[in-house]
Amino acid sequence: MFEKEDRWLRETYVDCLLDAAAKDERIVLLEADLSKAAGTGRFKQTYPDRLVNVGIAEANMVGVAAGMSAMGKIPFTHTFTAFATRRCCDQVTLSVAYAGLNVKLMGSDPGVTAELNGGTHMSMEDVAIMRNIPGMTIYEPVDSVQLRAIFPQIVEAPGPVYIRLLRRNAVKVYEEGTPFTLGKGTMLKEGSDVTIIASGILVAEAVKAAEALKAEGIDAEVINIHTIKPLDEEMVLASAKKTGAVVTAENHNIIGALGGAVSEFLSENYPVPVVKVGVKDHFGEVGSTDFLMDKYGLRAANIVEAARKAVSMKNR
Repeated sequence: MFEKEDRWLRETYVDCLLDAAAKDERIVLLEADLSKAAGTGRFKQTYPDRLVNVGIAEANMVGVAAGMSAMGKIPFTHTFTAFATRRCCDQVTLSVAYAGLNVKLMGSDPGVTAELNGGTHMSMEDVAIMRNIPGMTIYEPVDSVQLRAIFPQIVEAPGPVYIRLLRRNAVKVYEEGTPFTLGKGTMLKEGSDVTIIASGILVAEAVKAAEALKAEGIDAEVINIHTIKPLDEEMVLASAKKTGAVVTAENHNIIGALGGAVSEFLSENYPVPVVKVGVKDHFGEVGSTDFLMDKYGLRAANIVEAARKAVSMKNR
């Protein structure tokens, strides 16, 4: 059904940075000694005076970015998700968000895609951390098409934005030219029996799950929520009212991220059964993405099981 793209998503990210930097001299890039991992050597070659490598000092990197933003720059920072969130949460909260500064924070290798870096680098809680910071926008692209379409909007967005970026080959879900809007979900398939709301690498799995459910006579609606904060409440509410049951699917702890956002909103506005697919309050470990998706239940089969449960709950 889906095939992996032939380029790593980090290459598209650097393409976007270069395009944006060519149009706006305010854009600068800060690295925490991960230029090789991020593939940002091309940016340094093109704009050597606009890339700063602070070394393995992520909190300092955010502080420097805040200072540069205060001086009128648009800084992009890069490190692994665990270091972009857990390690420098206070600097992100106070130096950037509390100060109302315009810093874009990229965290790569989200969730199980950290693979062989193992549990210490495998952040299952980064979205929950960032979602609790007032004024923070959180964006997770599915593929290169979506990243390219949204990137200029991230540059223009006021205030801090956290980009949760798969570094390796993404599964191609969207056709070239598909339009997207930051803060607005996209409908992948309409349905009437259950809504599947997915993000990141679970979007392709959600589409596969919908096909499997169709064979069982369950008509699933599939929504990609690429902007986890602010949540597209209008789309979530309309779909919940139509289907009466919801499943969320994400490469993250089920506590506090996409599943939490959807559950919190619906519980106060239109209570329906919500079943969450994600990592069940567990640390990561060393392993391939495929192995870890199987281990933590992040597959289409797990979404199918959750959909069955959600439908049965609404019919009680």
